[in-house]
Amino acid sequence: MRPSGPPTDEIPLWTSPDGVDRKTAQAVIDLAMRAGVAMLSTGAAAADVTGTVLMLTNAYGLRSVHVDVSYTSITLSYHRGPDADPMTVLRIVRFRVQDYTRLERLRALIVELAADPLDPGEARVRVDSVISAPHPYRRWVVTAAGGTLAAAVAALIGAGWIIIAATFISAAVISRVQDWLGRVGVASFFSQIVGSAIPTIAATLVVVAQAKGVTGLDAVSPSLIVAAGIVLLLSGLSVVGAAEDALSGYYLTAAARAFEVVVLSLGIVIGVTVVLAVGQRLGYPIAISPITRLTDDLVIQVVCAALISVAFAISAYASGRAATLAGLAGAAGWLVLGAIEDFRLGPTTASAGAALIIGFVARLLARRLDVSALAVTTAAIVPMLPGRAVYQGISQVVSEPSGAGVNVGLPTLAGAFGQGLALAAGVSLGTYFAGLLLARRLGQRLAVPAGATVPQDPLRRPERPVLSDSDTAETPILDTGVELTRREG
Repeated sequence: MRPSGPPTDEIPLWTSPDGVDRKTAQAVIDLAMRAGVAMLSTGAAAADVTGTVLMLTNAYGLRSVHVDVSYTSITLSYHRGPDADPMTVLRIVRFRVQDYTRLERLRALIVELAADPLDPGEARVRVDSVISAPHPYRRWVVTAAGGTLAAAVAALIGAGWIIIAATFISAAVISRVQDWLGRVGVASFFSQIVGSAIPTIAATLVVVAQAKGVTGLDAVSPSLIVAAGIVLLLSGLSVVGAAEDALSGYYLTAAARAFEVVVLSLGIVIGVTVVLAVGQRLGYPIAISPITRLTDDLVIQVVCAALISVAFAISAYASGRAATLAGLAGAAGWLVLGAIEDFRLGPTTASAGAALIIGFVARLLARRLDVSALAVTTAAIVPMLPGRAVYQGISQVVSEPSGAGVNVGLPTLAGAFGQGLALAAGVSLGTYFAGLLLARRLGQRLAVPAGATVPQDPLRRPERPVLSDSDTAETPILDTGVELTRREG
């Protein structure tokens, strides 16, 4: 009745040190922590940060390493054996921004260091040079990209040229104002309040112009300006990132991201509500309509989806090739989304199916074209983010401040979060299936004739890649020698 071997899920034990001297271990830990903090600060998921740190430490011979990643910090502990004190380092992540250029340069450098480790001091200089390298676009280009994103959203929901122009200007103002507020140290919550107040002020000015009898504004809906501005602010929220961390098993980090979304969304509600109250007190009330409908022209829908994807990729500092591929993927994903919705499967199922196809195709093409699959997939699903549903929930809460408005708006917001979770799950499954296909192709290319002997590297384990992006899909991955314990907080 007793088994003949140890449990397959045996808890790992460490009985001897790795043989790495203290000075080298300290240099390697510092290098790994610099890379991990930089990746977490530029938008990487917790699983990718953990894999990156373990890859670097293992490449330099440090086996008994534990990594704990939370939303605001990274902790690394190196067990040096039963007779030596462990090395434990904690680093705080002070800011987070989407910067795919630096993220992908870091990943490429880390893969290179894992394959051919340099002296830790020289490797640290190279990591620092990547972190401090200038962005590929000037600030005015990023500002124009944000305005284009909002204008494309306005066109997608059927706005006219006047509203599109007003949306572009207000979005450009939002981008510059929020950038200035971030530089002077204003918290993101208050930055969201100011950002949501700007399009609402623009809508109020339209109402004032209509009341003064300005020609050409009779058929203009001011609420569309507010809707497009809110969608612009929502595009930078980490709804999908929270879902990805939850699906990867990093529940504490996912909870932190989700709570940040709630807090920043509350800032949007406060900004809109305050401007509406001031406008009503001055005698210029705005009728915020919670209902937005897409334009009936399919060509305009596809073009707007492509523009939104390209604009978001540029605003997140993705490369030009990645932005182009993201635009094509965004347009294709929008067509797939509409095709699935025609079968009346619901918006959540349609979002998951379209995101799965985007993740699968983008992973394959990104590897072939040598671009970031993360940047492509993230930008391609932006047109499908539940921005209109979030706007509808916020509008229901704002337009009816009584208990009835809250009771109606909260289920709408919950449904929007469900769509974000479906998008994250679809992208994750798509990239996973594409990774399996790439691994199978790699195995076929490495197949040898019968009878041939090939020396096996005991540290190589390609069937379990540490990093999930396309840049490391075909790279030999070094095993850490221990099982990773996902202990957070």
